[in-house]
Amino acid sequence: MDEMFASVAETIENFVVIYLVNITEVPDINTINKHIMIALSIDNNNKINWALKDKQELIDIIETVYRGVKKGRGLVITPKDYSTKYRY
Repeated sequence: MDEMFASVAETIENFVVIYLVNITEVPDINTINKHIMIALSIDNNNKINWALKDKQELIDIIETVYRGVKKGRGLVITPKDYSTKYRY
């Protein structure tokens, strides 16, 4: 995922800054930042625990989070329904 973030960094630089942080060296990073929940249409509302393969998909999620934060929301709904992600 680090490579994916690096590849979209120039595209989203107008509204998002991405930092690479080693949480073992900076353990307070999770307490100083405000988390936002993302409604992915799956059970876990605050994590993407699979690798995204499409750059545009990542950009859409980041843009959705940006717009939600700008409006002061603590929960945003992604434009894509991920409930069918693991259907066979």
